[in-house]
Amino acid sequence: MVKPLVAIVGRPNVGKSTLFNRIVGQRQAIVADLPGTTRDRLYGDATWEGREFTVADTGGLAGASEDGLGLMVAAQAELAIDEADVIIFLGDAVDGVTPSDQEVAMVLRATAKPVLLAVNKTESEQRRLATAEFYSLGLSDPLAISSIHGTGVAELLDEVVARLPPAGEEEPESQLPRLAVVGRPNVGKSSLINSLLGQERMIVDAVPGTTRDAIDSLIEYEGQQLLLVDTAGIRRRGHVEQGIEKYSVLRALRALARADVALLVVDADEGLTAQDAHVASYVVEAGKGVVLVVNKWDLVPRSQTAMADYTRVVRQRFKFLDFAPVVFVSALKQQRLDQMLDAALLVHAERQKRVPTAALNQLVTQAETDHPAPSSRGRRLKLYYCTQAAIDPPTFVFFTNDPKLLHFSYERYLENRLRAEFGFVGTPLRLIFRGRGEDK
Repeated sequence: MVKPLVAIVGRPNVGKSTLFNRIVGQRQAIVADLPGTTRDRLYGDATWEGREFTVADTGGLAGASEDGLGLMVAAQAELAIDEADVIIFLGDAVDGVTPSDQEVAMVLRATAKPVLLAVNKTESEQRRLATAEFYSLGLSDPLAISSIHGTGVAELLDEVVARLPPAGEEEPESQLPRLAVVGRPNVGKSSLINSLLGQERMIVDAVPGTTRDAIDSLIEYEGQQLLLVDTAGIRRRGHVEQGIEKYSVLRALRALARADVALLVVDADEGLTAQDAHVASYVVEAGKGVVLVVNKWDLVPRSQTAMADYTRVVRQRFKFLDFAPVVFVSALKQQRLDQMLDAALLVHAERQKRVPTAALNQLVTQAETDHPAPSSRGRRLKLYYCTQAAIDPPTFVFFTNDPKLLHFSYERYLENRLRAEFGFVGTPLRLIFRGRGEDK
């Protein structure tokens, strides 16, 4: 199930990022008293009264110029309407109702989506009384809040949860293998999907960031049906431009959350970039399987060692992806696309793998014998037993004398031993360490 989405919309500098941080419970977005400051994380997961949902911070979407500011904010609201399950429209008690607020309200009044009107910066009685002005927008009753102090936020979240889709009625995900095509802009993702589909399903253009939406497409390969998701290009945190592209990154990340395996596309002609590494980090953070797809290989001069040389560079630059298969394709020439899909199906199968507890503990005992954990202040980590708690991604729970004694290098060692013995090609592993007697 994809979690319901709550979008915070409003003109710049009304406190959207502060409210976002308050709801998700941590300082994920950059906050400053300047319009357009938000350049960091766009979304976060939250829980209130037992309901889980995703919160989208749409701060900074309006342009820096005052000309057309209302239109830009209205466009932001339209995007929120299209994607969100519940919309929080945030106003500012200090400035009162502005023309930009009226532009947004006009858009929101036309939607059937639940809209909550919150008025921020109501730290004084005078400002709380000023919220009455917002009745003129013709939306819901204005809720007086203070994002920075938390006043009224609990009541706002009560109203949000009351308007979420009933639990269990969110759109169920297909049981088919779902492959998300991800990567920074202009690496050829849409061209790759068009080659697989044999038709111009996606708009393809040489201008970076042409694809705005995530679109699912069904294909059949070797008698098996697969779902492909084409996504707007993901850029590195801090390098997402204002405007529609920023919201399309959110859509791409939500598409990744729905996927089983990510086809991480890089540009062979341009080489590996820091942005590629950041996109890869999103995939690993989400716990998704990954195949590294080196596209535009037809542009690389041919040699007997070209693939081996490039793979060596990949392993050096992306050490955290040493478990991921690397395939070299040309979407334009339709070369080695079957190898890419074979690798994706292999990774999908590896994510479903279960290891018997007896085999796990035999491996753990041998691993500890071969290389005992380093001591810390005279104490050494001891591993009592291990069990696989979940698949998709494979998750292992280790019971120890004291998890605080674990060093990250020893965790890496245990992961490498698991991979050497049982495979798990292309999928991140989750290793959890608990003290003896703790609940599983």
